[in-house]
Amino acid sequence: MSLFLVLNIFWQISVLAIITIGLGVVFGQLRIMNMAHGELVMIGAYAPVITASLGLPGPTQVLVCLITVGITALLMERFVIRYFYGRPFDSLLATWGLSILLREIVELIFGRGYQSAPQSLPGTINILGTDYPLYRLVVMTGIVVFFVAIFFWYRRSRIGTEIKAMVENPQLAEACGINTKRLSTGCFVFGALTAGLAGMILAPTIRIEPMMGLDYLIRSFFSLVVGGLGSFEGLFIGVGMIAGSQSLIGALFNQTYGYLFILILSIVFLWLKPNGIYRKS
Repeated sequence: MSLFLVLNIFWQISVLAIITIGLGVVFGQLRIMNMAHGELVMIGAYAPVITASLGLPGPTQVLVCLITVGITALLMERFVIRYFYGRPFDSLLATWGLSILLREIVELIFGRGYQSAPQSLPGTINILGTDYPLYRLVVMTGIVVFFVAIFFWYRRSRIGTEIKAMVENPQLAEACGINTKRLSTGCFVFGALTAGLAGMILAPTIRIEPMMGLDYLIRSFFSLVVGGLGSFEGLFIGVGMIAGSQSLIGALFNQTYGYLFILILSIVFLWLKPNGIYRKS
C-alpha cells in the first residue's frame, strides 16, 4: 500500500469524523435523527462561494460559515427541533422535510449548477518521497487537535457533566437547576456547526451543489450504525471502518464497489449487531 493511499484514507477518515460527530451528538444526546445534517454540510460548503461573491478576504469564510450555519441551526431548533426531543422517528420525518426545504432555498439562491471554491493553501509537501497536498495535511492536523480538545473538554468540563446528567435523567437534571432547554439548543447548534465547518473544509476539494449533502448523511449514519452511539470510541471505530474500507476498495477497484461494500457492511451490522461495535455502558 502506497503512502499516498494511506494519507488519502486518513483524509477521508478525518473529514468523515468531523461530520459524524455532529450527527452523533444530536442523535446520541438529544435523540433527534437529523435528516437535514447533510444539508448543513452543504450550506457550510457554500461559505467560500458566498465569501468570494461578496468580495471578502478568504479567511473570513470561517466567520461566514459560522454565521450562516449557526443562524440556520438556531431557526431549525427554535421552530421545529425542540418539539421532537426524545422522539427519533417523528424527528426523522420532520427533519426530512427540513432537508428538502433547505435544498430548495439553496437552489433558489445559487441555482442547480456546480460551484467551486478557491484553494487557500495550494501546493504539495514531500513526505518520504511522496508529494501530498499541503491543504489536506494542514486540515488533518487541525482535526486531530480539535478532537483531542473536545475529548478532554467533554470529560472534564462542567458543561460536559451537565450534558451527561441531562441525557441520563432530564427531569432530575432540571430539578438540580440545569437549564436543559438551553443545553439542548447548544448541543444541536454545536452539531450543526461541526457539519458546516466540515463542508467548508471539503469545499476546495469537491464540486459544490445543492444535492451534495445526501452522500455525507448516509456515510455518517452508517458510521454510527457500525461504531455505536454515545462514545468517542464508537465514533472513531465506525468512521475508520466506513471511510477506510470505502477509500481502500474505491482505490483498488472503483467507487461503486466502495459504496456497495459499506452498504452491505451496514446492513450486516443492523442485522447482527444493531448496537454497534462499541456500545456505551
